[in-house]
Amino acid sequence: MAIATALLVLLLAAPTVYGVQHIVGDASGWSTSVDYDSWAASNAFTVGDTLVFNYGSSHKVDIVNQADFASCSSSNSLKTYDDGATTITLSQPGPAYFICPSAGHCGNGMKLSVNVVAAGTPSGTPSTTPSTPTTPGSIVSPPPPKGAANTLDMNMLGFPLVLATLVAFMG
Repeated sequence: MAIATALLVLLLAAPTVYGVQHIVGDASGWSTSVDYDSWAASNAFTVGDTLVFNYGSSHKVDIVNQADFASCSSSNSLKTYDDGATTITLSQPGPAYFICPSAGHCGNGMKLSVNVVAAGTPSGTPSTTPSTPTTPGSIVSPPPPKGAANTLDMNMLGFPLVLATLVAFMG
């Protein structure tokens, strides 16, 4: 019984962190037909979340700095992806900038800027931690479909049930 109690205490003390997976552009994906300013404004981004870019062969994803984002320049991109299904993890608080470097695409609105807040920061509250854009090689995931239950809420609900069952069988 002491082992079960110790296990219970350890499990309850260990923090569980889940990132949200955001599918950039929702069903439309990474394309020239999406208003990414509106899409970003309708989502909250936290460290640990991921962005998933789904796109065809005529597109790419470049991670850029703020100046290159504003000018649609990919000449100094921090990282370039061209696999058609890119997942980037938002690894630090602050702004992150993404563009499509294909000719004319960024200028026609195929660019995304997100403000990433530190974990535990209420959504909508900007982070005060200075940062640089997402580091090359980091990965971002898409959000759950609209109307879907929040993964964290479901896991937090299921955890006590599994734990209670485990303790009941052991005790």
